[in-house]
Amino acid sequence: MRIGSPLPHKKARIEIIPLIDIMFFLLASFMLASLSMMRLQSIKMNLPTATVAKATKKPDIVNISVDQLGNTFIDKQEYTSAALESFLSNRFALSTHSNMQVYITGNDEATHGMVIGVLDLVRSVGIQNVSFAISSTGSGPK
Repeated sequence: MRIGSPLPHKKARIEIIPLIDIMFFLLASFMLASLSMMRLQSIKMNLPTATVAKATKKPDIVNISVDQLGNTFIDKQEYTSAALESFLSNRFALSTHSNMQVYITGNDEATHGMVIGVLDLVRSVGIQNVSFAISSTGSGPK
């Protein structure tokens, strides 16, 4: 004969809330432990400060424009390929830093080959900072 217990029989179940608390605790402790493992070595220094700081020299920027016939212009003065190469090499040699910037602007009628020819000429001088100046006309593709 089987005698029943006065307490009702409960099924075992896993409570999720204490597990979430434990996971957040472990996450926080691992984060703090990883931060304490980083070694930051530094030396205290008293560096001089500037009293007046202003830029006296403007950056070395050259704007090259290419028209529909493939002619190149710098500041509305026309240059041949050889003259442009000598101008850029002289300007690059005189620049105080090797980060001379060149902007190439192509006319709407200039072909891709003309602009890439100017880009190759600029790169052959040794100038690496070359950008293309573009303008939006406001009209979408036709």
